[in-house]
Amino acid sequence: MSDSPSPLADPHIAFDATEGRRDIVVLGSTGSIGTQAIDLVLRNPDRFRVTALSAAGGRVGLLAEQARQLRVAAVAVAREDVVPALRDALAEQYGTEPVPEILAGPEAATQLAASACHTVLNGITGSIGLAPTLAALEAGRTLALANKESLIVGGPLVKALAKPGQIIPVDSEHAALFQALAAGTRADVRKLVVTASGGPFRGRTRAELANVTPEDALAHPTWAMGPVITINSATLVNKGLEVIEAHLLYDIPFDRIEVVVHPQSYVHSMVEYTDGSTLAQATPPDMRGPIALGIGWPERVPDAAPAFDWSKASSWEFFPLDNDAFPSVGLARRVGELGGTAPAVFNAANEECVEAFLAGRLPFNGIMDTVTEVVAEHGVPASGTSLTVADVLEAETWARARARELALKATAEARA
Repeated sequence: MSDSPSPLADPHIAFDATEGRRDIVVLGSTGSIGTQAIDLVLRNPDRFRVTALSAAGGRVGLLAEQARQLRVAAVAVAREDVVPALRDALAEQYGTEPVPEILAGPEAATQLAASACHTVLNGITGSIGLAPTLAALEAGRTLALANKESLIVGGPLVKALAKPGQIIPVDSEHAALFQALAAGTRADVRKLVVTASGGPFRGRTRAELANVTPEDALAHPTWAMGPVITINSATLVNKGLEVIEAHLLYDIPFDRIEVVVHPQSYVHSMVEYTDGSTLAQATPPDMRGPIALGIGWPERVPDAAPAFDWSKASSWEFFPLDNDAFPSVGLARRVGELGGTAPAVFNAANEECVEAFLAGRLPFNGIMDTVTEVVAEHGVPASGTSLTVADVLEAETWARARARELALKATAEARA
């Protein structure tokens, strides 16, 4: 571990408090992170003001309603074909009042990420969030990062642009580590411990996972999330991604980042120090806490999320990870250590395999089997710090195509 401070999130960085309300751009506003962020903003109008919203375009009615509630200056959709429907929805919400500016297309969210504001909350799902992340950093905005794929696929690119303390993590696990790391110096850290709920299949063997359905996998016992993130939680791919993310955010070597299963999801992650002390950050499962930290830091937002009722008895359990049933974490460590385009290949192949599983074209265990094969075929990426966005996109394109080919092959073999 380096003795120099991380170029990313560091809880020891001194921030200047923002006078008045903090202007925020919310990317992915109609998703789980975005809707909860808007709930926080509406409950704290003296602290926050949303200036612009972006969404994929599948829920234009909700996007228009959010725009009216928040009185934003601009809205963006990735899908240009939904612009007429969005215009109609905005006209219905605003009546005779002027409607916000509409941006549309693949670059629309990236444009908003560079617009005038204090903080950009990137709640987009998937590696398409990389370009907005880079745009926000280049524009000098504080980045509240819920889009873990930005770091996964473009880690060196993100770190090259980020100034000290410019990124505040919004994942519950990394928000927990962020807070627990404030208790000591980096030299005092022995290990990071990332907790996992275990998903809906905790305790099952690999053989018992062979015939689970998408409906089974979408029934997460603790968190309400989008379908891709929920399936990633079922395979524990999300924990693998978080291990890579923790390494990049805090410059802790992979062999000092541990994953432990904690079904209650009360402890969101822990930091073990060299004197034997372990500091855990704990709250009832609710993403509004990490979101509030991301958009409000260094100030705390009162009553952002529920606290524990310590007058009631509760049990907290911890179990070791079953690497045979859930090989995703081990594979993520390997691609993280390889670096270069390997994490992008891992992530892109997984996204394609999740889509194939949800469509019934790939069995549950086939997700990681296929991802493992794609990563192996990709081989060892070029070393060095010359990674470019073009390299990432080329690797992703290849990985997606290869994952689709392998998924189709598996489907054909299963039907033969």
